[in-house]
This record gives sequence, structure tokens and C-alpha cells, in this order.
Amino acid sequence: MASAMSMRVALVSVLAAALLTIGWQRTAILKELPIPKPGPLAHPKSIHQVGVPAAATRAAIPPDNPQTPEKIALGQKLFFDGRLSADGTVACSTCHDPARAFTDGRPTSVGIKGRIGQRNAPTILNALYNKTQFWDGRVKTLEEQAALPIVNPVEMGQPSLDAAMARIAAIPEYQDAFRKVFGGPPNARDLLRAIASYERTQLSFDSPFDRFIAGDSRAIDDAAKRGWELFNTRARCNKCHALTEQKRAAIYFTDNDFHNIGIGIIRHNVAALARQAEQAIKSGDTSQIDRAAIQTDMSALGRFLITRRERDIAAFKTPGLRNVLVTGPYFHDGSQETLWDVMDHYNKGDGLQDPYLDEDIQPLALTEDDIDDVVAFLASLTSADYKDQGIKELARQRELSRTNRPQRDTARAFSPKPQQPKPPRP
Repeated sequence: MASAMSMRVALVSVLAAALLTIGWQRTAILKELPIPKPGPLAHPKSIHQVGVPAAATRAAIPPDNPQTPEKIALGQKLFFDGRLSADGTVACSTCHDPARAFTDGRPTSVGIKGRIGQRNAPTILNALYNKTQFWDGRVKTLEEQAALPIVNPVEMGQPSLDAAMARIAAIPEYQDAFRKVFGGPPNARDLLRAIASYERTQLSFDSPFDRFIAGDSRAIDDAAKRGWELFNTRARCNKCHALTEQKRAAIYFTDNDFHNIGIGIIRHNVAALARQAEQAIKSGDTSQIDRAAIQTDMSALGRFLITRRERDIAAFKTPGLRNVLVTGPYFHDGSQETLWDVMDHYNKGDGLQDPYLDEDIQPLALTEDDIDDVVAFLASLTSADYKDQGIKELARQRELSRTNRPQRDTARAFSPKPQQPKPPRP
């Protein structure tokens, strides 16, 4: 009995290692870029922006990690410090560049030695309001989130948090700062608390839409107003990008839930991947889940990696929409370049062969004018900090959409919803 059990454990371990190795081997290599430097857009943001939910913002600060100016400053310094990575070439800001609205502008992120991961880098802006972190919600807090990239072989590549801390703890400047802020020497727990404290300062509101909601009827144009109406009606965006369908939500633009929207289902045999994940990944092992999500094709399983529920296969977190214009490319795999591509995906009710497709996905019968209006509304969610960047990006995307619309399928958009296939039997 013991021998059989040992053999089974060994087999699962070998399978897990093999799957992660396969994921590693298929990882492409890109040229490393310099670590972004902190500029004005990296500074902590004011809570007095138009549209900021003041009470919710205060409630998002955990009692065991209160904000102080010194802690925030330490967190900002760590956020931009490549010495947290194994080879000194990658910092938090590599994937979350303030100049790019705390994203990296790539389909999927690039870590040490140019290794490419499987997931698009979500913005840090307004992440303090998230109920869960990462596309699959594998952790809840920003403190937990800050730890995983440091020890992921594709991202910052440290063998352990202790290894990362050993380098930081040897720097006199950090020794002094940790003692001032936390009353003791540098350690992993306080490092994560400092980074999370800095990230919680990145509020981003004060958009034309916020001023419109606050009573300025001229803050957005007629196209954006029509887009806001479509967002809550025929375009069905509020099915996921609102806390409730009964009331128009103008703050977070997410339901804090997970949905399969038909992305990546054709490229991957998710049923087979789900069986592999059940064998190879220990349930609840956040480190194994993190490596599978970033390094292997099991990334396509999304929320299933955490819950093991069939309904969560290829389901990913609904992102907020603030600054969406300047945080592309879009979806968890960065597969769509423009907001017109995103709208075309939804308009045709993509995912025809996806047995796990969310029930709210269906053809929308939106005209080209309708799509333009929804995009105009989404552009109005761009914060004042990114106004100039947003103007340029909207022009770029609009020009591209005139000649390249790979997701557009007008016939399907105006057709009835086809019958959804049943999930394959185990």
C-alpha cells in the first residue's frame, strides 16, 4: 500500500514537473527593456479626484497595514527596484509602468532573460478595490499579489522571497528605511506590506465621464452619451461591468466575478487541460497555480485552476474599465489590439464551440455606429492624467479599425444565438 502510494505521489510530481517544463520550453524570448523610472505619473494620487468613492477607499486600507507617507515612499522605491529580481533586470514597474497606465503595452508580460508569460499584465490603477487579484483571482490581497511575481521563474525569477530579501537587506539605504517604517530590519512580510501600501495610492478617476456623472452635461460628447446608453441596454456590457443590472453603476465597472467569454477556447483543449491540472497541481497550492498560470498552457483554464469547478473552466475576472483605452491590448491573453476588436468579439457572440461559454454571451446586432458610440463612451473613462495619451491612442485605434477588423462578422452579429454544445464527458 505504502509503495503504491509513493509511486502515485512520484508520478504526480513527475507529471507536474513535465508540464511546467513543457510550458517553459514553449516560452518565447524577447529582448529585455530597461526598467521604467518613476516619473510624475508614479506619484501617489489624491483621494479628492472627481468620482473617487471616499468611504470605499478608506475601507480598502487593511487595519494591519495602515498607510503612512514613509511606508508609501519605501513601497514606491521597491516597486521600481530591479534588485528584487534574480538578475536585476526586472522590477514591478517592468510590467506595471506608470507611463502606460501601470501596464506594459504587451499582449503578455516579459520577465527575466526575456521570458514571455501567458497572461496580460492588468493595471495597478484602482487595484485596491479588487475583491481578488490576478486574472484568475488566485489571491485576495495586494500583499499576497506582490509576492508571487518575485518567485515566479518567468517573471522576477527569485528562488524564494528570502533570497530576494537577502539582497535588499544588504543595502544600507533599505536597512535604514525598514527600521524607520517598521521598527526592525528588512524582512519579507514588511517588504510586501510596503509595496502594497504604495499600490493602494494609485487611484484613477477624474475622467470626463466622472465629471458628466457629477453634473457637467458637456463633459462628454453625444457619441459617448449614446454609448453609455448602449452600455446599459443593447450592448449588454452591464451584464459583467456593473455590480448589478438593476442600477447603472458609474464607479468600478466590474462585477468582481469570473466569466468565460469565448477567448482562447479554440486554441486549447481545455477539457484535457483540466484533467491534467487536477493531476498535476495540488488543490490550493498558490505557488503551483501561479506557475501553471504563467508558464504553461494550463493558463487557459482560468478560474478553474483555483476552484476545480467545471463551470469555471476558461473563466477569467471581469476587469474594470477605467483607462481601458490606454491599457491595451485586451483580454487575459492580450489577443485583441483595439477596442473595436473587443466590440466585434462581443457583437458576434464569439465562442460558438465553447461548451463553457457564459450564458450572457450572445449576438448583439450592433451597427457600426453603435460600436463607435460604445468606444466613445469607453474613451470617456480615461483619467485626466492620461488625457493626451488617450487622444493619441484613440486616433491610432480608430485608424487601424478602418483597415483591420479581424473579429468583425456582421452576419453572425445579426443572427440568432446558436445552440451551445454540451461539455465533453470525463
